[in-house]
Amino acid sequence: MANSLKGKKIILGITGSIAAYKACYIIRGLIKLGAEVQVVITPSGKEFITPITLSALTGKPVISEFFAQRDGTWNSHVDLGLWADAMLIAPASASTIGKMANGIADNMLITTYLSAKAPVFVAPAMDLDMFAHPSTQKNLDVLRSYGNFIIEPGTGELASHLVGKGRMEEPEVIIQYLADYFATQDGDLRGKTILITAGPTYEKIDPVRFIGNYSTGKMGFSLADECASRGAKVLLVTGPVQQQTKYGNIRRYDVESADQMYGVAVGLFEKADAAILSAAVADFTIERPGTEKIKREGDELNLRLKPTKDIAAFIGRTKQDGQVVAGFALETTNEQQHAEDKLDRKNLDFIVLNSLKDEGAGFGHDTNKVSIIDKNGKTDYPLRTKSEVAKDIIDRLAVLLRNKRTV
Repeated sequence: MANSLKGKKIILGITGSIAAYKACYIIRGLIKLGAEVQVVITPSGKEFITPITLSALTGKPVISEFFAQRDGTWNSHVDLGLWADAMLIAPASASTIGKMANGIADNMLITTYLSAKAPVFVAPAMDLDMFAHPSTQKNLDVLRSYGNFIIEPGTGELASHLVGKGRMEEPEVIIQYLADYFATQDGDLRGKTILITAGPTYEKIDPVRFIGNYSTGKMGFSLADECASRGAKVLLVTGPVQQQTKYGNIRRYDVESADQMYGVAVGLFEKADAAILSAAVADFTIERPGTEKIKREGDELNLRLKPTKDIAAFIGRTKQDGQVVAGFALETTNEQQHAEDKLDRKNLDFIVLNSLKDEGAGFGHDTNKVSIIDKNGKTDYPLRTKSEVAKDIIDRLAVLLRNKRTV
């Protein structure tokens, strides 16, 4: 962490929130790790914490107004935006988030944000009702679409899952988030966008029951973290799981059904350099789910199923030159034959095979034992942690991406 923040120039934006006092801990943590911090505070932010305190911590005058009060010196938001390696707004109030999303440049912080060329990180801080309000969520989505990183509670390996939605994430987690970002900038996947599907899908029988599988998403999330740690922007489409990601360059899309996963994944693939389709997607779904809870009547319940849309087949069929697509096969019989057939039918660049017969592999385990199959043959790997398996898989992906680029 220390090396990734050493020498970095960070603008810390502070807004009118009760969490403003936590900015002191952020400043101390960043400076301890070698960063240089310049505070920009909104007028309402000064109602919660004094600029004198902040200036004492940073060793720099705090910027709040366009002109300094004493001598009329102009504070250039343009120069400040060009100076920074990153801009962090913590705490970010609902009001400031709304202004950022809509370009309302009525204070020094917002004009600096609009001038910033560096990545921007936003740590929301407000009460639950304000955070959950559709307007706030819409504004956060707008900021994400602009490429800003939103640091919500539960983000990062150190995150405290006891922090409630809307409350600002803890300072050490925010610092880790920035450190992780800078640590990924020299990776071999820098500049690449990787689509990953993970977890199970749930196919509704009625409002309270579903058909699903035992996938926990651990393998897919390990793949997402590995890609992100090597500099990629990751688009993670996941079914219902309890897993959390570690890195800020992962954008998560939560879905439930196979149809929802298909719609999101297919829509995102166009902007991806590669896709890793590791989700355990249902092959069939209920033809007519009950709109009310189905009551127990008689000795049988007959459900009529229909095939789901095949994500891997569509993506493999529509991939363009330069795009790489990897699939997964979990088999119980004739494993290699079925995997090779899937590789050909779905036009994949390689496929990852694992078997439920291997002890410690498959759903629910922290370990996995896989083989990677492509048109040149099969490579077997020993039982390893899923993080180690993810590294093996992404090593293969990185080679293919390099080769596609040089062709």
